[in-house]
Amino acid sequence: MDVSDPTSKTFGQHWSQDEVVEMFKPSDESVAEVSEWLRKHGIASNRIVHSDNKQWLAFDASVDEAESLLKTSFYEEEKANGRSAVSADLYHLPQHLQAHIDYVTPGVKGVDITQRLSRKRSTLQPVPARPLTSKNSSTGLENCDKAVTPACIRALYNFEAPAADASVCTNNSLGIYELGDVYDHKDLDLFFNRYTNIPNGTYPILKGIDGGKAPGPASQTQGEAVLDFELAIPIVYPQTTTLYQDLTEADAGAEGGIFNTFLDAIDGSYCTYSAFGETGNEPNLDPTFPSNATGGYKGQLQCGVYKPTNVISISYGLNEQDLPAAYQQRQCKEYLKLGLQGVSVLIASGDYGVAGTNGCIGPNEDKFQASQPNGCPWITDVGASQIKEGNSVYDPEVAWPSSGGGFSNIFSAPAYQKDAIGEYFNTANVSYPYYYNGTYNNNGTGRYNRNGRGIPDVAAVGETIATYTGGEFLINAGTSASCPIFAALINRVIEERIKVGKGPLGFLNPTLYEHPEVFNDITVGNNPGCGTKGFPASKGWDPVTGLGTPNYQKILDLYLSLP
Repeated sequence: MDVSDPTSKTFGQHWSQDEVVEMFKPSDESVAEVSEWLRKHGIASNRIVHSDNKQWLAFDASVDEAESLLKTSFYEEEKANGRSAVSADLYHLPQHLQAHIDYVTPGVKGVDITQRLSRKRSTLQPVPARPLTSKNSSTGLENCDKAVTPACIRALYNFEAPAADASVCTNNSLGIYELGDVYDHKDLDLFFNRYTNIPNGTYPILKGIDGGKAPGPASQTQGEAVLDFELAIPIVYPQTTTLYQDLTEADAGAEGGIFNTFLDAIDGSYCTYSAFGETGNEPNLDPTFPSNATGGYKGQLQCGVYKPTNVISISYGLNEQDLPAAYQQRQCKEYLKLGLQGVSVLIASGDYGVAGTNGCIGPNEDKFQASQPNGCPWITDVGASQIKEGNSVYDPEVAWPSSGGGFSNIFSAPAYQKDAIGEYFNTANVSYPYYYNGTYNNNGTGRYNRNGRGIPDVAAVGETIATYTGGEFLINAGTSASCPIFAALINRVIEERIKVGKGPLGFLNPTLYEHPEVFNDITVGNNPGCGTKGFPASKGWDPVTGLGTPNYQKILDLYLSLP
C-alpha cells in the first residue's frame, strides 16, 4: 500500500473511487468467459448488465430459464427471522467457469448462520459508570488521576485547544459512528459548560443510516454516543463532527452482524461487492429492509448516500468468533479500499483484556479471544492507558488493565507490524504456549496465535473519564473513550496538512510503525483475562497499548514533513 508508506514516492497520492473499482474488478477474461456462457444459453447480450462496481453480471430471467442455466430447482423459504428468500439447495456451473464466478444469487444460502454460530452478541460499550464526586470534579490538572477532563487530555498529549474563532477546513469534519445508541443534546451542553468554552448548541452533523436518528432523550442514552462527542469535540472545535447514526433502536443488532450497513452507506459499491464467497449483506446476519420490526426502518437499504469523512472513529465491535471468517475478510477488504481513498478508520480494541465479552474460546475455553474487526490489518486499533492513582499528567501513563489486546485468529500479522511483534517476543517475558495459523475453533494446544495480526496499534487514556450522561456527572472507562481521543488528534493533524496544501492521511499504520518516536511508550501494566495475567506491556510495541499514547506535536511535525 504505497500511498500509506512514508518511504514511498507515492505517499499521500490517494486513489479515486473509480481507480479503486478498476483495481478490484474481475479480469476482462472472467467477464468475457461468463458472458459467452450466458449467450450460449439464450441470455442475449442486451439482457446482460455489468454493474457500476464491475463486480456483477446481472440479468432478468424466468424461473425456468434460471433453473435450466444452473441445473437446479428454486423455491421460496422462510428464514428464522420471519423473512422469505428465494433459495436453492445447490447449483451447477461448468468447470471452466468455477475460477471466474464467485457467487450466484439467488442461490444457496446454506444453513441459517444464526443457528450455526454459538455466540453472544455484545457491542463494545463503556464499562459501567460511577458517580463523579465533588472531590474529583476539578476543571484543572490537580485531580486528573481521578477524573480525566479535556484539560487533562491536552496536558497528557501536548496540544492546545484551537482558538474558538479559528478558521476551519470545510472538508475535514471528524466522523464518529454510532450503532443504535444516541446522544442527548442536554448532556453535551452541560459537559461543555463545565469543562470548556464551547457554546451551547454545538452538536454533530447527523448522517442517519437506514432510519438512524439523533439526538434522543436521556432515557435512550446508553453512554457511548455522548462519551464519544464529549471527548472528541473539545479536541477539534471549532471544526465540526459528523455523526453516522446507524439504524433505529428497533433494528440495531437485530440479526447479529455489524458494520455492513454503515459501509454500504458510505460506499455504494459495497452493497454488491463480492469477495471470499460473500456478496452484499448477509441476510442471516445483517438487517434487511424494509424492516418488519415494530418501529423499524421501512425504506430501502441505503447505498452510497454519504461521502466518508477523512477520519472515522468507531467504538463498537464483536468477538472475532461471533462472525464467519469470510464475512470479516470481505469487510476488511472494504477498509483497505477506504484507506486507499484517503480515509483513516480507527476502532476501539475492546474492554476485556485478552478475553472477549464471553470469555475464552476453544474446546477447553483456554484460548485468548480478539475483538472484531480489530484483526483487520487495514484499520488502526486503539487500546487504553490510564493515569496511575496518585500520579499526575506529567508522570508516565500505565496500561489500563482491561485494554483489549492480543492476536487475531483470522488475519496474519501484516508486513508493517512483523518487526515490532518480533521485537516484543524477543524482549518481553511471555511464556504462554502458542499455536500458528490458528482459528477460533483451533483444537491444538496453546493460548494464542503467534503469527496473528497484533492488537492494538496505539493507545490513549481510557480510565476515570469525566462524562455527563443521562443527566448525571459520572466517571467512565473503556477503549471506547480512547478511540475518539486518538481519532480527533489525527483529524487535527489533517486539518493542519490541508491548510498548507497537503491532503488527508488514509491508512495510518505503516507511518506510525515506522516512527515509534512520536509516541509516549508505555512499559508498565498488563491486560489480564482467561485466568491469566494477559500480556505485559513492554518497551516498544506491545499487545496492551500498542506503540503507546500520542505526542501530538511530534505526530504533527512528522506528518507535516511528509508529502
